Amino acid sequence: MKQKPNIPAFLLWEYDLKTFNYDKSYKIVIERVLQMGTIADWKEMVNYYPTVKILETIEWSAQIEKSDKDFSKLFLKSDMLHAI
Repeated sequence: MKQKPNIPAFLLWEYDLKTFNYDKSYKIVIERVLQMGTIADWKEMVNYYPTVKILETIEWSAQIEKSDKDFSKLFLKSDMLHAI
């Protein structure tokens, strides 16, 4: 079993993280990290979820603004996340 990502509890404040399913609820996790996460949270997200799943969630999400979607896609495809 894959170890759950180290995502801060405040990003998922309304869920019981003892029983939270990070695989089933990946869209929620990805949206929250993209909207309010730090660089460390982005790294956790990228290490846990495949890039294609993150990019699909960006396209699917109605919660993420277009400018944030554009930035997120650009940032994920660049090497900047791994350079920091």
